[in-house]
Amino acid sequence: MINQKKDSKYMKQGLLIFLFSATLFAAAQRNKFADVLDVRTHVTDSSNIETSFFSDKGAWHAFALPDKTEDYGSFIGPLLMDMEGKWLGNDFTHLHIFEKGKEIDLTAANAQLHYYPGLLQQEYVVNNLKILLQVIFVTNRSSMLQTTITNLSGSQRKLQLKWAGKSLLAGTKFTISRNRLNVGFNTNQHLLSIQFDAKNKINFTANSGSYSARLNEVIVQANNKTEIVQTFHYYLTEKEQSVVTHSDNFANELSKNEKRWNSYLKNYFGKTDNSINTSNKQQLAVKSIITLITNWRSAAKDLLSDGLFPSASYQGFYGFWSWDCWKQSVALSYFYPQLAMSNINALFDYQDKEGMIPDCIYPDKKENNWRDTKPPLAAWSVWLVYEQTKNIDFLKKLYPMLVKYHQWWFRNRDHDQNHLCEFGSTDGTRIAAAWESGMDNAVRFDSAIILKNNERAWSLNQESVDLNVFLYAEKNYLAKIAETIHKNSDAIQWKMEADRMHQPIQQNFYNEQTGFYYDKMIGKKDPVMVEGPEGWLALWAGLATKPQAERVAAIMKNEKKFNTWVPLPTLTADHPNFDPMNGYWRGPVWLDQFYFGIEGLKKYGYSKLANEMENKLWQHADGLLGNKPIYENYHPLTGKGLNAVNFSWSASYILMMLKNSSVD
Repeated sequence: MINQKKDSKYMKQGLLIFLFSATLFAAAQRNKFADVLDVRTHVTDSSNIETSFFSDKGAWHAFALPDKTEDYGSFIGPLLMDMEGKWLGNDFTHLHIFEKGKEIDLTAANAQLHYYPGLLQQEYVVNNLKILLQVIFVTNRSSMLQTTITNLSGSQRKLQLKWAGKSLLAGTKFTISRNRLNVGFNTNQHLLSIQFDAKNKINFTANSGSYSARLNEVIVQANNKTEIVQTFHYYLTEKEQSVVTHSDNFANELSKNEKRWNSYLKNYFGKTDNSINTSNKQQLAVKSIITLITNWRSAAKDLLSDGLFPSASYQGFYGFWSWDCWKQSVALSYFYPQLAMSNINALFDYQDKEGMIPDCIYPDKKENNWRDTKPPLAAWSVWLVYEQTKNIDFLKKLYPMLVKYHQWWFRNRDHDQNHLCEFGSTDGTRIAAAWESGMDNAVRFDSAIILKNNERAWSLNQESVDLNVFLYAEKNYLAKIAETIHKNSDAIQWKMEADRMHQPIQQNFYNEQTGFYYDKMIGKKDPVMVEGPEGWLALWAGLATKPQAERVAAIMKNEKKFNTWVPLPTLTADHPNFDPMNGYWRGPVWLDQFYFGIEGLKKYGYSKLANEMENKLWQHADGLLGNKPIYENYHPLTGKGLNAVNFSWSASYILMMLKNSSVD
């Protein structure tokens, strides 16, 4: 009987392992996730990029699916990127099929248009023909489009094919070389080329911003098919134009593409503490992954390492931001650790001799913003990426840079030398100092003024609780890193410094009367009485006592303050300046601050409240559980998505939350 019970127990365990593995296997198949993001569009304005589209492998161009039947047979675009994004055309790849001199009407076809992770696909069935169009990216400069035409009839078919397009951009110039169409531009070194496979003789015509490419006779036998491949290369400089590093075999490239994307999904779902066992949560996770990959840009021009745009769907975000990179990299490490490390390196490529990291960097380094930096989350990011990669060389390389950056804060942002820092700027402007907080126009800074520290450093006259909590946390993460790379004396020193910082944070920023944490003006005891997410960061960092955490949690739970329709706005809802529609940081819910809030609640045992808030986010934030884009932030009272679409750090924190979520 004992052996039978053991056998039964092991059989149950085996069944659970099998069921979990089966769920994980299903979640790791990209063909299970069609259209988790709607990438259909129609372009009339070349500069309007506030839509969703498809890019991959860090390429600087993108495509979308047609939204109108008149565009059937074309992939919308390409969108060309550099310091800004411009659509080259609406239907620059439009396929026209003729038989016996008459065009086959694709608008009358049974059409199936889908976006799978890593693949755009259109299928049309009409006139006993099946036309399959597929686009994948094969390098960081190249994509491939395969057209497959299958004859569904019992007799041979003779077809004529034409691809045609018109440029929406002034100054485009066409040149033709064998089976290649080159598109050049007057204002820069950019070059787009479309190379047709060598087995077909293509006849090109081009004039005044439009072109056509003809294949005059295609014979397709009964119940057979023919395939034509076009390769798109988009280069940002002349130096790049000789680089071609992929095969011309679409089937092989498609197989590699599928394996790579399935590995992304398997890597992520395999790291979740609890299986994400609802389809809408799985779809949200996949939507977040493709959002990050679409925003991936490879090293180009003055960007020396691969990294991520905050959003390729917003003209102001065509660069790499330091705060964004720290956040994005944590989520990237779950499924693509090499990109996570590169994303961090991209900002450290520009660390100056004093240790400062610029706010943001661009393809043209003359535009880099050195007026300010961003809150110090770099060591947090490096450590969490290390936890996924176990790459000790990465830690050894970054450690001295992290130390230099951390020390820079205390040398340049501690006006009264009391070991509590302030946000500031390098140019003496108040606006850049507010930007340095990451919460650009937060109400808590409305009365702050700027003070000079040295010739290249100014501070606000306001010590910020979030900045000092981040610095406290950085010291603890630096201690972990130092210990891991066997710098034990450094680790001891970092722990001592963190301990010394603990009490001043408690004494200066926690208010016994209200039970919340606030900024304070330099040299004054009274707090800046504005309640925002900085008030719960002490819970995230483990700084608060249990009684303090209880009082902070009570304020977070209050429906008139923070427990709104979408919880945890960046300004308490009962504040007179609460204005989510016009406020940016004066009321909308940002998912990074939401994450810090619920993680802080969980750390102090308020998991039920944290789970309730998380569930409200999933259910009430517009489109999270549908195929709408992930927004930069959300209206706390209506759930409306606000500001930029396809926002990287929102996607990143969604992946972080889903990874450890206990919400059904």
